[in-house]
This record gives sequence, C-alpha cells and structure tokens, in this order.
Amino acid sequence: MRAAHLPSLLVISALATGLAGSLAGEAGAQPVTQVHVIEVAGPIDRPLRAYLEERLTEAERAGAIVVLELDTPGALGQDGIALAERVARLEVPVLAWVGPAPAKASGTGLLLMLASSLAAVSPGSQTGPLRPVDVLRPDVGAGGLSDRIETWLSARGREVDLASLQRPLAARGALDAGIAQVAAYTVPQLLDRVDDRTVRTPAGEVVLRTRVATTQAEAEERTVEIRFEEPGLITRVLHAVATPSMVYFLLVLGLAAIAFELTQPGFGFAGFSGIALVALAVYGLTVAIPSWPAFVLLLLGIGLLMFDVRLRSLSWPTWTGLAAFGAGSVLAWNGADPSIRISLWLIGGAVLASLLYYGFALTVALQSRDRIAGVQRGLIGLVGEARGRLAPEGAVFVKGALWRGRTNGAPIEVGTPIRVRSVEGLILHVEAEPAEPMEQPGA
Repeated sequence: MRAAHLPSLLVISALATGLAGSLAGEAGAQPVTQVHVIEVAGPIDRPLRAYLEERLTEAERAGAIVVLELDTPGALGQDGIALAERVARLEVPVLAWVGPAPAKASGTGLLLMLASSLAAVSPGSQTGPLRPVDVLRPDVGAGGLSDRIETWLSARGREVDLASLQRPLAARGALDAGIAQVAAYTVPQLLDRVDDRTVRTPAGEVVLRTRVATTQAEAEERTVEIRFEEPGLITRVLHAVATPSMVYFLLVLGLAAIAFELTQPGFGFAGFSGIALVALAVYGLTVAIPSWPAFVLLLLGIGLLMFDVRLRSLSWPTWTGLAAFGAGSVLAWNGADPSIRISLWLIGGAVLASLLYYGFALTVALQSRDRIAGVQRGLIGLVGEARGRLAPEGAVFVKGALWRGRTNGAPIEVGTPIRVRSVEGLILHVEAEPAEPMEQPGA
C-alpha cells in the first residue's frame, strides 16, 4: 500500500465501515461493491507476475472490481503480451491507474492500461513509451502487437491515438490521446470519479457502483469494500533481488565475504552470510539473465583477485582481474534497457572497492596471520607457567606473553609449570610439566 493515499484511505474506509455497521441493524444488508487494489510496482519479473495472476484469478472468482495500481517500466524476462491478454479476458471490470505520482507505466505497464476496461492516471505520472515491452530484452520484437492492441480497444469500446504510444506522455497527454479516461490523485478519488460509468467486459457491459460512502445517506444506499493486495514476504524478497543491480550487489558482496572467510583458520558467520547472499544472487540470475560470456568474465576477474590474495602479492593477477571484473560488469547486462541497467557509478565504486579490499586489506590480513602462525609454531615445546586455572582453558605465560591455553587432561592449577604441545589458531594446547625429582642426600 502506498503512503501517498494511506491517510485518506484509512479515514474514508473507517467512516464507510462504521456507517455501514451502524445501519446494518436498521436498514438490513446494503449492496456492497468489492474492489481489489493490486499493486504492480517495479519490473514485472517471474515472482511478481505469478502473484499478479493469482490475485486476478481470485478477484474474478469473487466478482470484484480490479484496480491495477501501476508503477512499472515493463516486463523483465516475462511475456508481457500474454499478461495483458489475461487482463483483457478477465470477466470483471479492470481499472488501470498509474499512480501515485511520480509513477510511470511503460512497456508492459502501458499494455495493461490498453487491455483494461478503463484507464486512469495521477497528475504528475508518466505513461509510455510502448517499447520496449520487455526491459531485459528490448531488441526482441513483438509481431502482431498492433493488431492485438486494436482488438483489445475495440472490445472495450475505447479509441486511442496509437501513434502516441511510441513516446512518453505526461498525464495530460495520456488523457488527450485517449490512453486514459480519468485523472485521480488517489484510489478512493478514482472510485468516486468512475461511479455510474458503464464499462465493457467479456461478460458484457457493467455499470460501476464505486462511490465511497462518506455520509450516512450514502452508506444506506450502498457501500464499497476496498481491499489492498500486497505480495507476501517471500514474494517481496524474490522480487527485490531479481534486478541486475541487486544481483550484481549481492554477488559482489557475497563473494567478498567468502573470500574473507577463506583467509581465516575456520569458517564462521562471514562465510555463511556470503553463501546466503550468493544463493540469492543465483536465484536473481534465473530471472534477470545476463550475457553469460560477460558474466563469466566478471567471475574470472574476481577469481584472479582472490588468487593474488593467496599469493600475498599485488601483481599482474590483481590488475588483470580488475580489468576483467570491470569489463564483465559493464557488459553482463549491457543489452538491457537503460531503466534497469547497472549504473556505471556502481560499477566504478565496486572496482575501486575490490582493489582496496582484495589488493590491500585481505593481503595484509594474510601476511599478519602468517607472522602470528610463525610465532606460534616457535612456541611448541617451550615451557611456561599457568597464570590461571586451566579447566580446561585459562591463561598461560609463555615466552614473555600471555596466551590462551587449553589442557586435554586433568585441570592445571595456577603457578604450575606447563609445556606447549601444539597450537590451534590462537590457543596453546598445553600439559603440566612434571617437576624435576629432587636429589636424595648422600646420592
């Protein structure tokens, strides 16, 4: 639900519901018009399309009027024409509204407007252009699309200037071209303005009874039940990660977290977080499909950066990897529409961050770990003293420094001499050092 129309909607809905409830006992059940408002925000990818088709089927089964709240650049790897055809075949009235401002409906979003029973725009919104229908594959043609559009418009009894579909239009332009028939700032205002209008559906003509009751007299006549549909949490997450920019961000961040974990002696939170991020990115790749040769080049670049970290150097693998990473980043989704293409600023920032992270931070971290490991290996066999009770862990003093010690046998008391037997990370595995036997008198 959009914040722009939430306050007015809550006030109107509360008043309408309260009035209907207070009059139910006196006047009996009043005619109720069900309105399902379905939000279509962002590129129409696989999860959003599945959600939209499910909501349309439910509204048709309930006999409810559908309001499509549009703010989309078009389909993303989906058949936008088939989706518009589904809307055109719906046997209940479908109202397509581009709003609230500054919403836009282009590509498949514009097709949904043309396939609807009635279209509306919010002042400050934009409609069009029609091309590309699919922002992921803008060069793919749609044969017979003009005939399809004319069929939809003829069935709805609407006339549209088809030449205007090829350019972006402000709200006034969309009204003048016949793309939209009504201007409204909010959904409740839209419902009031289309009240008593007759629209066509495949099941026949329907008179819209959509006035929102604001007085007792209006509530006695009829009420409108507005139901805002929102995707569930899983659908929202899958929809959010299925864009080129988000796939790129998740992949780069996830691989960086895994690379960090590979420089550590164990595998912890950063590694598991990186795996989760990469898994989300892999799902996104099945929706926002890249150019695979360019994507492989991107991964090769990151691989070279990680390889140079293992070498503890800053040499040709780093510079070659940065070049490959940058080129792959630019080319992976270069064929997509500019509205979803990865920003060059984001790519430039990622290349610079990769240089600092792989070329310096991780390399320095590995070099420091190597120095510590060298010192630790030199502690094996040395004798020290327990400075805390080891049961099984405690502080030990070895070679002029305090360390964390662990015993695998009986507890070791404070002050007991100990000997280092092995080193695990920053933990010294120790055992009590037997006391030297005292010489017997006269020996």
